[in-house]
Amino acid sequence: MTTANGLHDDTGSTPLQRCKASLKLALSIVTAPAKIRVAAAPLQPLAIKAAIYFAAFLAIMVLLDVPVIRAVGHLPRWFIFFFDEITEFGKSGWFLWPLGILFLLLASLPTPATKISQAVLAAVMVRVGFLFLAVGVPGLFVTIVKRMIGRARPGVGGHLDPYLYHPFIWQAAYAGLPSGHATTAFSVLVAFGSLWPRWRTEFLLYAGLIAASRMIVTAHYPSDVFAGAIVGIVGALVVRQYFGLRRLGFSIGPDGVLHQYPGPSLKRIKAVARELLAP
Repeated sequence: MTTANGLHDDTGSTPLQRCKASLKLALSIVTAPAKIRVAAAPLQPLAIKAAIYFAAFLAIMVLLDVPVIRAVGHLPRWFIFFFDEITEFGKSGWFLWPLGILFLLLASLPTPATKISQAVLAAVMVRVGFLFLAVGVPGLFVTIVKRMIGRARPGVGGHLDPYLYHPFIWQAAYAGLPSGHATTAFSVLVAFGSLWPRWRTEFLLYAGLIAASRMIVTAHYPSDVFAGAIVGIVGALVVRQYFGLRRLGFSIGPDGVLHQYPGPSLKRIKAVARELLAP
């Protein structure tokens, strides 16, 4: 990885050597102390929000979990088949693999000759890294927690029982809470929507379809999906705040409001790509 004030000398190095050096530099930048100091958020508002979310989760579990899953059984087969295809696009691998490979490819590139090109490459890598972590961190959290909670999926045990739990069993049948697909979809909504706000409506539509699909294919109860959506949103926001405190793609003003740095234009990115890939 290159930055305007933190370049490594890659003269005569191989792509693998450049990749290792860039990853080491990226890790040091991401784990560096925050450059911006902001007052800690008051605990009382956070506690109130947490209580509201938990109350909403309980209400959904008691009032909607069983009726919604039962209603799904009356939907037309073609409708369920459509969402059975849609739900596959809620897997985190659709985002993490392309983003991870792209970051490694960018890391293996030689250092551009000009300061402007170096800044463009660094800006692109920061944004790719942000997207990867904003989707990956909540997903990793859910992957671990859902198996510790051990909530049964709909139909496990031969009937609908949203109160059936088997903690620490580490089986897919008891990995219902929270929904991993919903976590991915809503972390994508926040992460990609932060960089491309004009497309937030489309990202919201994607998140909504994935969330609905998990219930329609009876893989999760509505409360599972609600919990996954909350984890995805909060997790992506925490990663965004973390980047903002270090002035990586974002910054936080004196008023505590987060601002996005302008990204390089597509024209500028193409120019840098031609510079780096030219024989």
